[in-house]
Amino acid sequence: MSETAIRIDALRVVRGGTVVLPGLACEIETGAVTGLLGPSGSGKSTLIRAIVGVQRIAGGVVEVFGRPAGSAELRPRVGYMTQAPSVYADLTVRENLAFFARVLDRPRDAVGRVLAHVSLEGHAARVVSTLSGGERARVSLAAALLGDPDLLVLDEPTVGLDPVLRRDLWQLFHELAGRGATLLVSSHVMDEADRCHSLVLLREGRLLAHATADDLRARTGEESLDAAFLRLVDEGG
Repeated sequence: MSETAIRIDALRVVRGGTVVLPGLACEIETGAVTGLLGPSGSGKSTLIRAIVGVQRIAGGVVEVFGRPAGSAELRPRVGYMTQAPSVYADLTVRENLAFFARVLDRPRDAVGRVLAHVSLEGHAARVVSTLSGGERARVSLAAALLGDPDLLVLDEPTVGLDPVLRRDLWQLFHELAGRGATLLVSSHVMDEADRCHSLVLLREGRLLAHATADDLRARTGEESLDAAFLRLVDEGG
């Protein structure tokens, strides 16, 4: 049996007086690429924040590798790419990554390695504020990769990227999983679902399904994953 990287049980999150996650439960497999999918407002980013330990929860359990989410011992093991770029706009790409490498006590060659992973070698000397939105997102991804994390949590990592870069990044995600890393990748684009080993589908903070893409097709009788998702919505999960 596969080991569990993330265990969530009866997770309840309230933000601004609104219940965002009313009692979510699921487990994420170690060494796999799991897609976290659902429309805007479904609770994906809130769930991600709870997993990395930066979201206050009202109840329930969130564990990562058997430890409470956000525990100090987990920090070097978890890489997190936020939806909004989380790098310094007034520094160059290389300066940003060199700074984060020092914080993480990574060797000098780590910067060149992650630049190559996200295809930004030619932009290393550019100030981040001059980059496009997709390029800034790739700088944030490079920063998350610096520590060779056991768990990589990515919030909408492919938004604004062209099809070639999206393909290359998904290839990288699978290479990382092949080396033992666990990846949780959120998206609202259903055509990325086939790139994942398994899928967690959310709607309005509720788990609609946790299955493979093929299982969803078999369950709903729909070939299109968009149609499968809509069928689940119509059937109430």
